[in-house]
Amino acid sequence: MEIRNIAIIAHVDHGKTTLTDAIMRQTGVVCEGATMDSNTLEQERGITIYSKNAAIIYKNTKINIVDTPGHADFGSEVERVLRSIDSVVLVVDAQEGPMPKTRFVLKKSLELGLKPIVVINKIDKPAADPDMVQEQVFELFLDLGATDEQLEFTTVYAIAREGIAKLRIDDISTDLSPLLDTILARVPATPLENNNKPLRMQLFNLGYDNFLGRLGIGRIYEGIIHTGDMLTVKKNDGAIETGKITKLFSFMGIQRQEVTEAIAGDIVMISGIPKIDIGETVCATPEQEALPYISIDEPTISLNFLVNDSPFAGREGKLVTNKQIKERLLKELEINVGLKIDFSTSEYYTVFGRGELHVAILLENMRREGFEVQVSKPRVIIKEVDGVKSEPFEELTVDVPEKTSGVVIEKIGKRKGIMINMKQTGNQMRMIFEAPTRGILGYRGEFMIDTRGEGILCSRVIGFRPYAGDIKKTDTGSMISMATGKALGFSLANLQTRGTLFIEPGTEVYEGMVIGNTSKGQDMAVNPTKGKQMSNMRSSGADEAIQLTPPTKITLEHGLEIMADDEYLEVTPLSVRLRKQYLNETERIRQSRKS
Repeated sequence: MEIRNIAIIAHVDHGKTTLTDAIMRQTGVVCEGATMDSNTLEQERGITIYSKNAAIIYKNTKINIVDTPGHADFGSEVERVLRSIDSVVLVVDAQEGPMPKTRFVLKKSLELGLKPIVVINKIDKPAADPDMVQEQVFELFLDLGATDEQLEFTTVYAIAREGIAKLRIDDISTDLSPLLDTILARVPATPLENNNKPLRMQLFNLGYDNFLGRLGIGRIYEGIIHTGDMLTVKKNDGAIETGKITKLFSFMGIQRQEVTEAIAGDIVMISGIPKIDIGETVCATPEQEALPYISIDEPTISLNFLVNDSPFAGREGKLVTNKQIKERLLKELEINVGLKIDFSTSEYYTVFGRGELHVAILLENMRREGFEVQVSKPRVIIKEVDGVKSEPFEELTVDVPEKTSGVVIEKIGKRKGIMINMKQTGNQMRMIFEAPTRGILGYRGEFMIDTRGEGILCSRVIGFRPYAGDIKKTDTGSMISMATGKALGFSLANLQTRGTLFIEPGTEVYEGMVIGNTSKGQDMAVNPTKGKQMSNMRSSGADEAIQLTPPTKITLEHGLEIMADDEYLEVTPLSVRLRKQYLNETERIRQSRKS
């Protein structure tokens, strides 16, 4: 049986997982309702977070499919996958056209010499314009330096939600056969003579099993692998180790199947080598040459993970100690290759990630597992490049209604963003900016308010550039509780005139907890537990009814965006709270004088 290997790549929400699910259903490898986004968080958020493997059989050919994340924070999941496949299916929305992630993944694909197949999806949208998007994709290929051969890409039009693909817009189609036939025609098969060579395979993904331990997922480039083989592992640092394959799995649908052997071209999962890592070459003998190293872009932000020491610590979580947090972070490193962690100090652990969402997903998983932790404000990684102080920059693609474009330009300009392109289509504006990551941190929530929820903001990291100088992001301060107890409606009614509240009546608060922000830009200590006093003229229950504005609930992403330098985000299984690092006001004043 011939084997083809493809990855489906796209910007977030352009339909790649929907397309993969439809392919698997039509080829009969999964039942109705099964999906590649099997993780609970993926299903809740509607995005792909982890790269996953699937396989189908079509016309006596096995097609291995790798579904990749579309969000920029999970770009490390895409980079390593592209080296293991023979072609990519680039999915583009027929209305939105190429977006930042489209550019990012396509650039990586073209650099590796891959010849993409373009799928223009969602052609049934009322505002879809497939012809214009086709032109935009061609221009993008040219901008990214595609070769003449790569420019001769095949375009397939699709409605992934309905499981329909066609080679021409006006064709009549009832299934995805035109796309699958294109894959067979355009994607090269692994030559059969590769089976006669000594084994060489390279890992591009990791897994973990409570019984089998660390699992390596990779592509066999040459030779045949068997269960029980004693093999050589060539490490990324040049070291050589040996190990025995105890279990060997192939993929069918979204399930793994245990097999005794696999041939060149297949993508398999192996166990038995406990310290195996991404990019390492597994081969038959130590004399064989290692395959080229798989490089992954560096993290751009860092933050500290600490034991939760707030007055409410230990109320909700069962995993609260320093040792338990360290063990969980070490386990995360087993599979999350975009993450780096510094364990050099015992007071806290510094976590380096690709963005706020990247870290928020880790925190969300930890709180659901019963952990309590507090984290510091995310900060960008500053380093020297050729002797110059540099910081990460991002390219922002902003789609907004024309009436809100002015405030967006003003806000991004204040954050050191520079507009490099602007295009108007009807009442919609598309603007492209280049801005320091430091300036963009914390802006997304503000952007949604400024555009009344109608704007789309996407970004991709474009590398390190000279430090952009001081950036003033916000004019708000923190409203800090000076008492411990339950918040009362009478007090909150007075406080809501000073700013925006994060809590509602009945919420338990403690001294030093941030319960809202102030509109004047300065921190303010308040007492949210204060009730209305009785007098000889009236009772405490008399007077007019209290009218409270619904509070702004703190979520993980929102908290990471708005927290100040001297604050922690307290994360527990049931609560997300902001607090000052020093809970007592006197101690805060003393520390500010020291600094």
